Amino acid sequence: MGVMTAPLAARHLRFDFPGRVLLRGISLELRPGRVTALLGPNGSGKSTLLRILLGLLEPAAGEVRLSGENIREMRRADVACRIAFVPQQTASAFAYTALEMVLMSWESRRPFLAQGSARDRQIAMAALDQLGAAGLADRTFSLLSGGERQLVLLARALAQETPILILDEPATGLDYGNQIRMLEMIADLARSLKKAILQTTHAPEHALASADDIILLKEGRILQRGSPEEVLTASTLASLYDLPVEKFERYLRNAGLLSAGEFTRS
Repeated sequence: MGVMTAPLAARHLRFDFPGRVLLRGISLELRPGRVTALLGPNGSGKSTLLRILLGLLEPAAGEVRLSGENIREMRRADVACRIAFVPQQTASAFAYTALEMVLMSWESRRPFLAQGSARDRQIAMAALDQLGAAGLADRTFSLLSGGERQLVLLARALAQETPILILDEPATGLDYGNQIRMLEMIADLARSLKKAILQTTHAPEHALASADDIILLKEGRILQRGSPEEVLTASTLASLYDLPVEKFERYLRNAGLLSAGEFTRS
């Protein structure tokens, strides 16, 4: 698939902050039916890159294209028809139900104060049901557990029916069981719905659990990219997180990851 015909393609992105270059030389491509994990430590530029890919920040150089169209030349409503975004866990100060939260997925496309149609409600309920969360529809969003809220936010993104799904650290703040369920669900959605998915994370095991392709980001540059087998090595991860290889290997071994063959030395 060529760079300019991918659902989302970024080329040679650079972003500057006064006195500092936050991103430099970033190129990536999302493909249908595949999950790409953007893995890096805090401060590596993941959040800045996401905002550029969503069209919320303008890069100092480079461009982002959605199916060949420059995102800076698109209306926000048109971008919302191409990309659905799942933020890190959020709370609501209002007593919205889970179903009402999912219905908000169309807010960027509707006229101000327009009401959702019966078809909108049908799509919203189908999205909740697909994630096994239909039973949450009438419950107050702010009273749900962290895992339940994250399911609702994912359902809201699915209800937009976009070809691209971008998730910002979707497993952060979830208990271990819900982390596993969320990551498996993301991988299943890419395969079953042929969505092009990008997720950010700072945890290598999260990338391993769900990603087909991994991009390592360090200090605003791509350190390495490739399959989990190519990228998730003890030496590469030690470089990413500025740790001695031996210390990283010891951590992985104690966590039961290195002995399982999921990470290698080189």
